[in-house]
Amino acid sequence: MLKEFREFIARGNVLDLAIAVIIGGAFGKIVTSLVGDILTPLIGLLMGGINLSEETSTIGEAVIKWGAFVQSIFDFLVIAFVIFLIVRTANKMKKAPPPADPTTKECNFCYSTISIKATRCPNCTSQLG
Repeated sequence: MLKEFREFIARGNVLDLAIAVIIGGAFGKIVTSLVGDILTPLIGLLMGGINLSEETSTIGEAVIKWGAFVQSIFDFLVIAFVIFLIVRTANKMKKAPPPADPTTKECNFCYSTISIKATRCPNCTSQLG
């Protein structure tokens, strides 16, 4: 069982996934800092000096931290947009396979589909040029 587990972990896709999770976590921290430390204060400044992340509402004794929630949504949107840009760029970089050479052609006389190598149509027996 231990040997099977080692083989499972040693597979490339598991290691790739582990690396992606680590890089994704670090990227998440960068985006959170970008949003929380740069973008949100600038947006707050444009809105009259409001620090959105500290905005709250009180209902009874419950304190609703809606500003932090809005900031989390903004974090998500920034991360989703950056991932969209990365995927879009990666898809553009992929080369489409060249079109396959045709294997059939149309007979000029009876318009049936025949092999590209044919010199005589098997349907109408016309000599092909």
